Formats: sequence, C-alpha cells, structure tokens
Amino acid sequence: MGRSESEAIWHTDGMTATRSEFDAALGHPELTEGWAIGTAVNGGITMAIMAAGLRPVLDQDGRHPDCLAMSAYFLSAARPGPYGVEAHPVRAGRTMSTGEVSLWQVDEKGEPAERVRALATFADLAAMSEPVRRQSEAPSLPPPEKCVGTDDLPEGSGDFTLPEIMNRVDLRLEPETAMWGIGQPSLAGRMRGWIRFRDGREPDALSLLYFLDALPPVAFDLGLLGWAPTLELSAHIRAHPAPGWLKVELSTENFSATLLEEDARIWDSTGRLVAQSRQLAAVRVPQG
Repeated sequence: MGRSESEAIWHTDGMTATRSEFDAALGHPELTEGWAIGTAVNGGITMAIMAAGLRPVLDQDGRHPDCLAMSAYFLSAARPGPYGVEAHPVRAGRTMSTGEVSLWQVDEKGEPAERVRALATFADLAAMSEPVRRQSEAPSLPPPEKCVGTDDLPEGSGDFTLPEIMNRVDLRLEPETAMWGIGQPSLAGRMRGWIRFRDGREPDALSLLYFLDALPPVAFDLGLLGWAPTLELSAHIRAHPAPGWLKVELSTENFSATLLEEDARIWDSTGRLVAQSRQLAAVRVPQG
C-alpha cells in the first residue's frame, strides 16, 4: 500500500532535515514563482493543492484518502501570491465520495477571482487498483542516462526559454521527441521521457496530479513553442506509484484552429500504469 497523501515527506542530509519542495508548496499560503511558467502558476500544482484541500472534507472517517479522479476548469490564470481554497462535499458514499473545490485569489483590481474550479472523487486507491485486468503497455525508452535532460536543452529557442519550474524536476526526454529543443520538431505530436522530483522526493498518488502536467506542452513537438494554457484537464489516478523514475508519454491527435487535446499517461518503475489525463489546451499559432 502506498503512503498516505497527508504524510509529510522529509529528506535528511547529515543532521539537517529539509522538507521537499512539493510538500512545501502544498502547505504554503502563497503560490510561488518557482511553480510558475512566466506569470502563470502551473495547472498541475494547483490541482494537487486543491486535492489536498478537499481531502479532509471527503475523508473524515479515513475511508476515502486518495484522489481517484479530478476534472478541473481553469477560469483564469493563477498568479504567484496569496490564495484560498474553498471545498464542499457533493456526495458521500460507501466506496467513493465526491466534492467540489475552487482556488481563489484577489486580482489586480482588488476583486475576488476564481482561478480554478474542479469536481473530484476520492476513494481508497489501494482497494480500487487491484487486480489489473487490462492496461496500456509502457513505451520502450532508452534509460534515463541515454535521454536528453533539461540541462542539455539550449537556454532559448525561438520564443521559448526553460521556466524556473523545470528546476523542480529531473526530466529526461527521449531524444527523438526532444528535437524541438534545437528547432527540429518531429511534428508527430509525441513527447516521451522519464521524470522524478529533483530533490529526491519519491512519487505518491497526490504528486501524480502534478506530474501529469509537468512536461513541456506536446505542442512543442509540432513546432509551436509559445504558451499553451490549459482550458480543462481531467485526471485519473489508477494506482499508488512505486518508488523511482516515472515514465511519461504525451500525445495529440486532433488540432483545429487554436485548440488541441493533450493526452498524458504515466507508468511507474514497475511498468504499472498509475495515472492518465486528457486536457484541452489553447496554442498560439503564428500568422501565415
């Protein structure tokens, strides 16, 4: 059974104990620039924060500790700064409970602004993940040391510069799906690689909400390197992940006007599919 999502993760170095950056973000009263892309805070970290805020509302008797599914609508861009989470139960059941949660901030005019609204279902993930009757096969990738790390990508390419948030993770992309980094995208609409927290924190079910949105947008592999804001993201957490590297695959099959879907799948170090998502994203298409 995986660890409880409410358990704080600490790493020790000699006599010094430091809390992981992810857990610190969940407990911090402000959204920080270290989790932002430009001036907008990453959608995956906001979903994890909202799930952490909803959990006590839906798991009052200890039977529904894990976020099983979350569908989030991004109504306006979350910015670094103070925020509040408002959570309400919608339905309490024997095996699952569902709630609604919103993330609010005060905008530049001093008015309350709802940034994200979501519905989420919680359950006991360990009881809902076995036995495995059918699952997507993990893609074959070179080992992490043979893949392209973010330190290997150029500092800037066109309109794109690696944001500060990429320092939170150790990301190793499959070489053939990382060619956008040198201005030679494959145009296949695919991105694959390995990911883990850079500070050594092991993955858990709650962190999968972040990892589903932690890679660069799949639009980069189509040669579109601008901001790709998420309009809606539906995430399904399928199992507690084992320790170690996570294998992630992004893909898109449908792109019209300025909208595309981005499908994400994550396998843990044992090859188990542990999370999947689909999001609708907007991209900036250069004129001509």
